[in-house]
Amino acid sequence: MSRLNTPAPEDVPDGATRNLDRLGAQLGFVPNMFKTIASNPAVLDAVVNLQSTMSRVLDAKTRHTIALAVSEANGCAYCLAMHTYVSSELGGMSSRDIELSRAGGSVDRKRAAAARFAQQVVASRGRVGDEDLAAVRGAGYTDPEILALVTVAVQALLTNFLNNVNQTDMDIPDVGSPGEPG
Repeated sequence: MSRLNTPAPEDVPDGATRNLDRLGAQLGFVPNMFKTIASNPAVLDAVVNLQSTMSRVLDAKTRHTIALAVSEANGCAYCLAMHTYVSSELGGMSSRDIELSRAGGSVDRKRAAAARFAQQVVASRGRVGDEDLAAVRGAGYTDPEILALVTVAVQALLTNFLNNVNQTDMDIPDVGSPGEPG
């Protein structure tokens, strides 16, 4: 059971309804995470705007790969379920690639490097080593792209933390542990 209050639809504060409507149109439903965040329109705006902005800096499969790798590292069941759903249903990722992403890999060499780097950013709290930067650069990422990789990882951390604090009620299928059926 969620630990933070989720406003009833008629009690959603002014300014949050527009974002919820857009999310519902985009995803086909409004996820519980966003319903809860809607209790603070400024936080909802920040999360939605960050996601929108970051959707323009890296391709979707790389963003999904990072989100899955970071969500696995943080043990966020809600985010794993959501990113698995979005990655497979809207992002065209295979079950195998999703499983690899959760483990910090990918069927694509460059995306695998992004996943490993993102997990290292999380594990080291941003204090990655020179070898981590060399590895991600060696996979073909430029410094501006590395900034995007870090920001997408932090975006995933943000929603992981919000959902882990809240223990958000699952409104999408739980995906289980890596290698388990979802």
